[in-house]
Amino acid sequence: MTCLASLAGLLVLGVTSRVQGYDNPFERPVSKSPDWSALNRQVGGRLSTGAPYAQPCFSSSFSSSQCTTIQNDYTDEVTRSHQRGAYIQTQWETCQATGEQCLLDYLAPNNSLPTSPPAQCRMGSIPQYFIDVQIPDDVSAAFTFSKKYRVPLVIKNTGHDYKGRSSAPGSLALWTHNLKNITYILNFKADGCSKTNSAVTVGAGIQWGEAYEFAEAHNITLVGGCDRSVGVAGGWLQGGGHGALSNTMGLGVDRALQFKVVTPDGKYRTANACQNEDLFFALRGGGGGTFGVVLEATVLASPQLSLQTVIVSFAAKNTTLTKQMWSILADNGLKWADEGWGGFSQANIAILLNPVISKEDATTSMAPLIDFGKQLQAANVTGAALVVTTFPSWGAFFQVFTGDHVAVVGSSLALASRLINKSNFDAPKDRTALVSGLLAADATAPGLIILISAPTSFAGDGQTSVTDVWRSSLYHVTVVSPWNWNATLAEKKAGYDTASKAIDNLRKITPEAAYLNESDVHEPNHEVAFWGKHYPELLRIKKKYDPDQLLDCWHCVGWNPKSTRFSCYV
Repeated sequence: MTCLASLAGLLVLGVTSRVQGYDNPFERPVSKSPDWSALNRQVGGRLSTGAPYAQPCFSSSFSSSQCTTIQNDYTDEVTRSHQRGAYIQTQWETCQATGEQCLLDYLAPNNSLPTSPPAQCRMGSIPQYFIDVQIPDDVSAAFTFSKKYRVPLVIKNTGHDYKGRSSAPGSLALWTHNLKNITYILNFKADGCSKTNSAVTVGAGIQWGEAYEFAEAHNITLVGGCDRSVGVAGGWLQGGGHGALSNTMGLGVDRALQFKVVTPDGKYRTANACQNEDLFFALRGGGGGTFGVVLEATVLASPQLSLQTVIVSFAAKNTTLTKQMWSILADNGLKWADEGWGGFSQANIAILLNPVISKEDATTSMAPLIDFGKQLQAANVTGAALVVTTFPSWGAFFQVFTGDHVAVVGSSLALASRLINKSNFDAPKDRTALVSGLLAADATAPGLIILISAPTSFAGDGQTSVTDVWRSSLYHVTVVSPWNWNATLAEKKAGYDTASKAIDNLRKITPEAAYLNESDVHEPNHEVAFWGKHYPELLRIKKKYDPDQLLDCWHCVGWNPKSTRFSCYV
């Protein structure tokens, strides 16, 4: 998105000349008299008004060329991640409670119905203003401004957030997306510490696709997620961060060595194992948007590793075949976790990879799954495929199998998840119950994915704040339930209910634990589910560094559920 010209004029006009004005309780001015011009001067002219991504497709501000570009890119996550007013899941651009929005049809972006009169482009939950953050003083100025005028703050990099934590009606957004510095340091020493590690330092705007390309160029391995548009240093890392290599190499927080962060008192702090240790603990799993604005993070870099890989797939959902495949995964789950396997599975595919085993041993280990793939091919099952191969690096694997987006983009989407404990794999009856629960969840929600991404074989240092259940789990399972632009309020609520009911099939047989970044928006007892025994300490740290609660987000540590910033949730 290009910078908006003539900020002075926009500050007078606001967005009301192009987007319908604040004429309901959720679209009111953020304060009686916030001095936006003064804030703009403080941040070097990098304050801009927010605007919905699809705005040029509506009659109030129609631009044929801009609209065509938006329609073509509407479901492209990388393009969306670069836009201030776009979010990967579009309900967070809207006010779900009132239906005020500015959306296209994600199934057919060229469909003119969503934009035809009397349809109007409304701001919804898109922040009213954005600061293009470049230096710590930008963040300090925003905190001072927020405290003075009680303007709600949000932190946004890519908008890849399933909980709506980077948008809020009438808010000021700290947009960290253009902090694109990245450096490989062979002998990194955290400030005030003596130990050295091979590490990569990233600005808050670096995304995993960029980080993986950098790692390939430097012959190193970074442990991250399977989506190229997700930011490295933001909510993914601060919420725990999992990936296909996490079984043997740890969660993202296990590999975090240092953060540079502006806390709500306006101070630019370094947090690591040797200074501001409590803040370091909180940032290693306590959740993004809560304790400060991270501008830079340093994470452990490992040598480049070859990956033994086995993939079995077939063309379409077939409950009988899915049950057979998931039973094989469950029956071998504990053994394969001990041997170093991680990966993914959906109803018609299983992708397993291992960075610590030889090709010969991998073939022997994976014999049950390989035999299943051969049986599918012998039976001429439609689309049956079996791949047994070695990739020279994670980056090479990523480009082939997970480089494209792995979830629906440009739609509204409810998500829920559960951590699946080792105990669910102990006895035949436990595994039978697990597979039955997975099948029931998959039948209830339109999509389910098994992520074999728990740090089962990685003990960690005991200094992270994610729930300890991560350490005793094998799977992280998610379900999704999407809806389109024209969903009614009842249909939106039904979408959330569907995801929650689907995951109930696993809640009843698993410990009370879920991954906070990909959890049910209405996760019951979320403090226990996300953080377990660590929550009281996290709450203490929150009160220490943010006594005025300038940072607040849905289901975050110390959140205020009565805040008007959450008015648009349903």
